[in-house]
Amino acid sequence: MYTRHRPMAVTASALLLAGTAASTSAAAASPAPSTTLVVNARIAGHCSYDRVVIDVKGKLPPTTVTRVKGLRYDSSGKKVPLAGKHFLQIKLSPAAGHTDAGRNVYKGPRLIKLNLPKLKGFALTGDFEGVVTFGAAFNSKPTYTTKQLHRPERFVLDIAHHNTCRSSH
Repeated sequence: MYTRHRPMAVTASALLLAGTAASTSAAAASPAPSTTLVVNARIAGHCSYDRVVIDVKGKLPPTTVTRVKGLRYDSSGKKVPLAGKHFLQIKLSPAAGHTDAGRNVYKGPRLIKLNLPKLKGFALTGDFEGVVTFGAAFNSKPTYTTKQLHRPERFVLDIAHHNTCRSSH
């Protein structure tokens, strides 16, 4: 009786190993999840708000906006040369502004001084270890809202200000 069970056990083990090998090779053959690429940032002034739009290729990653005392470049720690008294840091993670091969895909502004009602400057402050950061500079404390828009994927930061458009009455 023992001899009958032994071939079955060997067969079951062989099937189990073959199944494991097949699932391992299937996992290796399936593509790894791609990193979201930050490809552009656009800035515009509107009647009652200034807007920053960050365009991405891929799924929009978690994005945070934080008030900070000053702006520094992620890689060096050097101060970002934007005048202002108030600053916001925008962080997208996981994300990159370059491909795995190191080719830059971010085509937006790297450092721009602005004269919008609220927004006075904007900079790409980091593309390091799966995190892309931007900084925004203001002369007065900004009131802002954020939203995520899809098809195409993008992050929007709206900074409120008094209405600068004239009434058509």
